[in-house]
Order: sequence, then structure tokens, then C-alpha cells
Amino acid sequence: MKLIIAFLALIGGSAVAIQSQINALFSKKVGVLESATVSFTVGALALFFLAFFFGKGNFLNVFTVPKWQLIGGLLGAFFIVINIFSVNLIGVAATFMAVIIGQILVGAVIDHFGLFGGVVYPINMTKLIALALMFVGIYLFNKA
Repeated sequence: MKLIIAFLALIGGSAVAIQSQINALFSKKVGVLESATVSFTVGALALFFLAFFFGKGNFLNVFTVPKWQLIGGLLGAFFIVINIFSVNLIGVAATFMAVIIGQILVGAVIDHFGLFGGVVYPINMTKLIALALMFVGIYLFNKA
């Protein structure tokens, strides 16, 4: 089962890389913020359709969650805008190397402290070395 989930994550990551190039190209004609708006609108419509016909949750529960949990959409919008901007300047691969190290670095901090109600997964020396090697990789990739 873990292998299937990892494969689905791989497909998701591939889709995001393709989306980034498409959005960057689109932004050259309509603008960065406009491209992000269209991307989010199309995505929101698709998700609304899927949730309406296949969802098992309850949208009304949105009023019962802590309000800080609603910031996910803002963070997603911020990511898309920065992503479109970055891809146009440094390319898809360099952008995603930085994105991935940012995700892993912040993810490691979240895991280490169990932030946002998460389970604690402590950072150890091996993980710190791995993070340092990723920074070296980004430097070498962008230097080439």
C-alpha cells in the first residue's frame, strides 16, 4: 500500500511540475496574478464538482473548525504566484529544487516539534546531514 501511495505522490509531483510550466507560459500573455487566479478558479471548479458528486464530508463543518485552519487556501495561492514568477526566471527544475528543499526543511521543523497538532518525528544528525546535502545540490545545480 505504501508503494501505491508513493507512486500517487510521484504522479502528483509530476502534475505540479507540468502545471508550473503551463502557468508560467500562460502568465506571459495574461500576467502572473491573473494566471494564478485562472489556475485556482479552474481547480476550484473541478474540486467543487468532485466534492459535490463524490465527497463524503460536509461543507457546513467548515464553520466548526478553528479559523486558522482556513489559511491553507491562502498559502496555496501564495505558492502558485511565487511558483509562476520563479519558473519564468529560473526554470521548472531550479524552482522545484528550491520548493522541495523548502518543503522538506519546514516539514522537518513541523515534524520535530509536532506543530499544528502533528505527530512528533525528531530531527537527528542524519536528517541534518541530508538537509545540508540538499542545499549543496541546489547550489551545484544552479551554478551549472
